[in-house]
Amino acid sequence: MKIYISGILGPGMGPLALMAKDAGISVCGSDEEKGVIYDELVEAGIEVYVGEQDGKFLQEKLDEGVDWFVYTSALPVDHKELMLALESGIKVTKRDELTEFLVQKLGLKMVAVAGTHGKTTTTAMIVWAALKFGLPVAYLVGTTLGFAPSGSYKKGDKFFVYEADEYDRNFLKFHPWLSVLVSVTYDHPDIYKTREEYVEAFEQFKSQSEHVLETQVDAEKFDKVVGAARREDAGFATEALMKMEPSLSREKVIEIINEFPGVGRRFERLEDGVYSDYAHNPEEVAATMDIAQEEIKLRGKKGVVALYQPHQNERQYEFKDDYKDVFLKADKILWLPTCLVREKAGLPILSREELTAGITNKDDIIMVEMNDELVDLIRKFQREGYIVVLMSVGTAGLWLREHFGENKIK
Repeated sequence: MKIYISGILGPGMGPLALMAKDAGISVCGSDEEKGVIYDELVEAGIEVYVGEQDGKFLQEKLDEGVDWFVYTSALPVDHKELMLALESGIKVTKRDELTEFLVQKLGLKMVAVAGTHGKTTTTAMIVWAALKFGLPVAYLVGTTLGFAPSGSYKKGDKFFVYEADEYDRNFLKFHPWLSVLVSVTYDHPDIYKTREEYVEAFEQFKSQSEHVLETQVDAEKFDKVVGAARREDAGFATEALMKMEPSLSREKVIEIINEFPGVGRRFERLEDGVYSDYAHNPEEVAATMDIAQEEIKLRGKKGVVALYQPHQNERQYEFKDDYKDVFLKADKILWLPTCLVREKAGLPILSREELTAGITNKDDIIMVEMNDELVDLIRKFQREGYIVVLMSVGTAGLWLREHFGENKIK
């Protein structure tokens, strides 16, 4: 079988490609820009085309023989590759169907981690501990991991640990053996028009699961977890491990979880004074600001500069009034233009002035662009002893990585 993945460098699609490759399936794909998982895919022997997705590369692969076209939810309905795949008559689905196919084909017990916040870190914690204990786990995590590939399957694996995304109702495709619900608040107003509709989707997800873990656990036992890991996430990860392998020592599991090294884009330290985080709504921003305060104490820094890129204009209509006090722990706020994706036709784009009008400490805001002037400004705050924390789920993450840290532009 040969699968073509459009949007293969996305945080959910890249690990899926790795897992399919490990399961013996031929995989290739395309994306418009290099993502952080690009090198990982190439090293695994997966052919990836980066550039304009005008259909030429897909046509080459169709001529060679492609059985299944899998695409990310971010693709518009008139995307050239999607339209070409539909015209070709091959199987065309989103990623959830491929994920479910792999789980069924390989006879795996799905451990699905879902929720509005914390699911990436909790999933990675479970994977970290499972690998440390030598448990037979396949997994997919929607980010890069410093301790293992982002996705893996090997013969003999029994469990499949998966970060189950609620966007586009993807997670409702699955019937997990164990579901871990780390938090449910509200997100994706472009899909779920009300909070009630959002919560109902999670209730349906729970009803489709054989076992559900959602009770808050004792978080005080976790005082060493690093990065943007919350103690609650560590507690959930521990309970999931105990469910997967009851013979484990709870004390030993806690010890291993406390050594968790963190994940990519979750308060990731690119270099001294520069961090990248996935926070992209007011609740997550507030949590990241709390973590930043702990970091400046740990490293003896002067203060915190928040570099923020809002994500998706339609989301901002839901969140704009909630930004009021979330940046109070920042000494300065560098505000980037909103990253526009999957936008609703005809909906006016909220300006930065509109988004920041109600922020209590708006006098600390500096409007910035992703350019050389911003690089110089970040370097200035570095020299003055501040830490600069980017919070973005969009294009700013890759931009920052290109200018700071090991992979910066030479």
